[in-house]
Amino acid sequence: MTHPKNIFNSNLKNVCRKLEIGRLCRKAGLFCMKENRVLSIFIMFLKIGCFTFGGGWSIIAQIQKEYVEKRHWITDEELLDFSSVGKSSPGLMIGNVSVIFGYHAAGIPGALAALLGITLPPIVIMLGVVVIYDLMKDNLYVARAMTGVRAAVVPIIFSALLKLFKAGMRDACCYIIAICAFCLCFFGRVNNVIVVLLGAFAGLMIQEGRSRRDLS
Repeated sequence: MTHPKNIFNSNLKNVCRKLEIGRLCRKAGLFCMKENRVLSIFIMFLKIGCFTFGGGWSIIAQIQKEYVEKRHWITDEELLDFSSVGKSSPGLMIGNVSVIFGYHAAGIPGALAALLGITLPPIVIMLGVVVIYDLMKDNLYVARAMTGVRAAVVPIIFSALLKLFKAGMRDACCYIIAICAFCLCFFGRVNNVIVVLLGAFAGLMIQEGRSRRDLS
């Protein structure tokens, strides 16, 4: 007859084994989800890099549509923060934004996937353009096609601008800061980094004033 203590030890081992298997399965599931997210980021940014014209802000508009409206991975406020940091950091804005978004979504692998996806198509396309540039530069059909592309990009950028504007303008102070920043950029020709830093300083001062007012 089996001793009760041996039965208990056997059952305990079985439970521990099942718990360990469950933990490993959960880890494997999380790993697969992360891998799928990284692959999804790479494929989507590859598509954006292939088919988006008009510079960084048109790409921001595509990110806003895909990851804010459709997938709900980020909010308009977060995308606005990413854009502000990316614009004021050294290097290309869209590369910076892609890295920040990818890291936010899936860590370092996501950042690398987003950066590779957004930069690979332009590199390949530009290498091809360099080879056949002399044949294309005076082509009437190519010139007309690019004119149409530039015209179509404008409403895409404007639509994203309106949505980000609504997310960023929360009260009257935001409007005042935005107007001052516009004047500095448009009339004063002040560097974008300085404008962003001044905006951050103004936001801190306004928040400090509100905090003191609430305490008094």
